[in-house]
Amino acid sequence: MPAKIESYRDLIVWQQAMDLAVSIYAETRTWPKDELYGLTSQVRRAATSIPANIAEGYGRENHGSYQQFLRIAQGSLKELETHLIVAVRVGIADQTKVEPLMAMSESVGKLLRLLILKLSNI
Repeated sequence: MPAKIESYRDLIVWQQAMDLAVSIYAETRTWPKDELYGLTSQVRRAATSIPANIAEGYGRENHGSYQQFLRIAQGSLKELETHLIVAVRVGIADQTKVEPLMAMSESVGKLLRLLILKLSNI
């Protein structure tokens, strides 16, 4: 029997999104300092937006609103992936370091889709 969900912190999708955000911060510490207010900032904002929107949606009073925040989290996830691809293409990030981040992102995306689907069927 699965554990009872008593908080957004109990959601695996939120936990994985938090792990992704922490990993993004660790990786971007090695990026050039002249990118701090450019791509580094955008990548970090997109990464932290994902678990933040999952949490905010969880706190809403209805499923429709919750789903909307989960969709916003999905959008931030795709924004993050795009920024990471740009970072590799312009030589800021190394492809071998970005691949695990993209894999984490894919996992979060699958969980977001499943949660949205589950809420649609309630």
